[in-house]
Amino acid sequence: MKYLLLINASEADEDKMSEARMGEILEGYGKFTEELIASGALVDSNRLQPSTTATTVRVRNGKEAITDGPFAETKEQIGGYYLVDVANLDEAIAWAKKIPSVDYGSIEVRPIWEMEG
Repeated sequence: MKYLLLINASEADEDKMSEARMGEILEGYGKFTEELIASGALVDSNRLQPSTTATTVRVRNGKEAITDGPFAETKEQIGGYYLVDVANLDEAIAWAKKIPSVDYGSIEVRPIWEMEG
């Protein structure tokens, strides 16, 4: 089953991190990604540009609104994701707990609703 591991963290907190700490985190991501690839569970992954580069599109009653920035005011932003193909939720959670920024952010584990056809 496929699960999306959404990486959430505060961009403001990350901006305050020392270069050394950020280097440790990025090194951790490299090792984590290598482990995930070696396991055969990785389907896809990407880091996202900062939320300030986002564009939000809404259509309400036929009227469109296109605005800069994320969809809502939040303390944490989605910074990236891993798409994994694993046996079950427990295995997806086990991978999520290994993501380096879990110690200061959060990882949302969500099953993919695969469409037929």
